[in-house]
Amino acid sequence: MVKQRNGEGGPRSSGRRSRSLGSADIMADVERRIADGRLTPGTRLEPVRSAAAELGLAPNTVATAYRKLADRGLVYGDGRRGTFVAGPPVAVRSADRSVPEGLIDLATGNPDRRLLPDLGPVFERIGTGHALYGEEPIDARLGSMLAADLEDDVAGLLPDGIVAGETLAVVGGALDGIERTLGAHLRPGDRVAVEDPAYTSVCDLLNAMHLRAVPTAIDGHGPTPDGLQAALADGISALIVTPRAQNPTGAAIDVPRAVDLSSILAGHPDVVVVEDDHAGPVAGAPYRGVVSTRTLNWVVIRSVAKSLGPDLRLAALVGDAATVNRVIGRQLLGTGWVSHVLQRIVAELLTSPTIDATLATAAAGYSQRRDRFIARLGQAGIVAEGRSGLNVWVPVADEAAVVAGAQQRGFAIRSGAPFRYRSGPAVRVSTAGCDVETVEAAADVLIDVIGAGPRSRSV
Repeated sequence: MVKQRNGEGGPRSSGRRSRSLGSADIMADVERRIADGRLTPGTRLEPVRSAAAELGLAPNTVATAYRKLADRGLVYGDGRRGTFVAGPPVAVRSADRSVPEGLIDLATGNPDRRLLPDLGPVFERIGTGHALYGEEPIDARLGSMLAADLEDDVAGLLPDGIVAGETLAVVGGALDGIERTLGAHLRPGDRVAVEDPAYTSVCDLLNAMHLRAVPTAIDGHGPTPDGLQAALADGISALIVTPRAQNPTGAAIDVPRAVDLSSILAGHPDVVVVEDDHAGPVAGAPYRGVVSTRTLNWVVIRSVAKSLGPDLRLAALVGDAATVNRVIGRQLLGTGWVSHVLQRIVAELLTSPTIDATLATAAAGYSQRRDRFIARLGQAGIVAEGRSGLNVWVPVADEAAVVAGAQQRGFAIRSGAPFRYRSGPAVRVSTAGCDVETVEAAADVLIDVIGAGPRSRSV
């Protein structure tokens, strides 16, 4: 029977005559060895023809077993490279966001409660009516408002405009929208280009879906053209990009970069493009999209979590009709819809006479804290990244030492390791949740901790 060697594994004999084996026996054997750890993630299975020769079976029998294992997400095919054991279904890199008691929180990336709109008056206005089964999943009032908000941003991509329930869906947050979009088009083993460094939950989501992340180089203006070209050459099926407030670096795509990336994507219309505009109006930078008019399947997802509050698990998802219809169809088979109570709350907040001022104040506050922190570090010769959003990325020589040093001085920050694939070491400092004085004090602590060691470098 096939033996595991040189990082390879394959189905093994169960003691019966090999010719009596079927695809179900091969599947069961591989599953057992994955479960007990004998086949670890990344192990290449024995090539189909080699396994079939050793088992005395037709190649089709082994190929059928491998295909069914792939359908269950246990393995994935990578073209001529072979078939590999997939990673565990759920990763834990982003699960623990707790901050030790007594530390000032510059780690979790939360918005400032004081800069979020007051929900009290809203509950008095939304009414007490119930939504029942069979009703439209999107609140008509909210749907019109979300469509109006996104209309200019996707102008030219939808010739007939945004239509709720056809090219607009309401989903349970940005990550929910990303998962539903990828699930509508991709299969386990498909390659997805992600920014490097990237948001940890996106990395973990891809792992849970048994999709292969292709790290894509970025700078302060988002994915670099060379980085995108390299990812496309690597055979990606989808691209996830953050147009502004990129987490963790604060990168924001500007007009020249958007033009460059869109032009490149125009030559690859089959690549699914997902734009994660998670911070929306409080990002501190204008939205610049990269979707090409030739792109067949795409979505722009705009969450309210950073602007209106994380507990309002709601995001608008606009895209091509085929993708949005698949997202809505799958949603109806699961959660059904996003709570109409939440939808009415969001609609009320967005129609408040003070909402524009509230959002502008929040955006300005986050920008001021971020800019003052970066400037303070800059005075000491430390370069940090953060053109937009709630976080600042500080490249350092030793992540663990800087995180520990900051903690000893009363500040919680995050190591860059969970965010990185190939990019260099750094720490993420969430400047959004503290006032300017606290942020500047944190900068002084980092200056002291980094000291005379190797200076930082840009992303």
